[in-house]
Amino acid sequence: MTQTGKMPPPKSPGFEANLRTIPIDAILPVKQLPVTVPKSQKYGQIAASIREVGLIEPPVVARAAGQDGSFILLDGHVRLHVLKEMGETTVTCLVATDDESFTYNKRISRLATIQEHKMILRAVERGVSEARIAAALNVNIAVIRQKRTLLNGICPEAAELLKARHCPINSFRSLRKMKPLRQIQAAELMIAANNYTVPYVEAILAASDAADLVDPAAKKPPAGVTPEQAERMKAEMANLQKNIKLIEGTLGPDHLRLVVAGRYVERLLQNDRLARYLDKNHSEILGEFRQIVAGLAQPASTTEARRIETE
Repeated sequence: MTQTGKMPPPKSPGFEANLRTIPIDAILPVKQLPVTVPKSQKYGQIAASIREVGLIEPPVVARAAGQDGSFILLDGHVRLHVLKEMGETTVTCLVATDDESFTYNKRISRLATIQEHKMILRAVERGVSEARIAAALNVNIAVIRQKRTLLNGICPEAAELLKARHCPINSFRSLRKMKPLRQIQAAELMIAANNYTVPYVEAILAASDAADLVDPAAKKPPAGVTPEQAERMKAEMANLQKNIKLIEGTLGPDHLRLVVAGRYVERLLQNDRLARYLDKNHSEILGEFRQIVAGLAQPASTTEARRIETE
């Protein structure tokens, strides 16, 4: 509801209700793909996926103004190129009601490593062969097997912490060498540092006590690290772990206070007289207030999987 007490007018739909099958020759791209794109790994994955399982996500087009029967391609240049290479003459499209070339891929939530593992497990349970999954993703079958067994030796609590994180497969190899409690601590350290790289996890492994490892006898000193450096690294890891616990204790109350303060600022800016005064006399403060309000309005990122594509 607006400040005048009236309901805002309903928003018009952004797309036509039904999908439409369109001749490929009637679709006008808004950009030309670089000559290197068809040679890229991403292009190969998309082409393999379309060959194996068909077109999952239809391209987005808009009707070309003043050109009856023609359409402007807004999203799906790689998919359309693949279909042309395959000899297809028509494609099923989603028709947008305007011709704004909105950057759709900025809203992609990439498939996290553990989510990909669960997707592969579900496909195998439903009877899809590893060979077909590998063909659809354009990877070696050994990679599919590695992803299928990703969580072998990983405790459920650590897996839960990392389920929405883009953690390299080889990072789990180091985690498997740790006992469950240390795996959880390692996952917390990775999240706190926002670092999921293999070298970082190997550093956590190197800083772990022998009692925290599955096979203490197999522990080897990291190459190029002196015993003194290893001890210092262990102390720093322990200190970081302590700081994480302290932050966890105050995170809830701090977040609540920030939300309340942000909503108060939002209500202040709804006062037209106050907004005009700030704009005239304290524009820098008004800018900061608007950034706070904009931060409150941003939706949390989802972890839903969308097809791997960058165009």
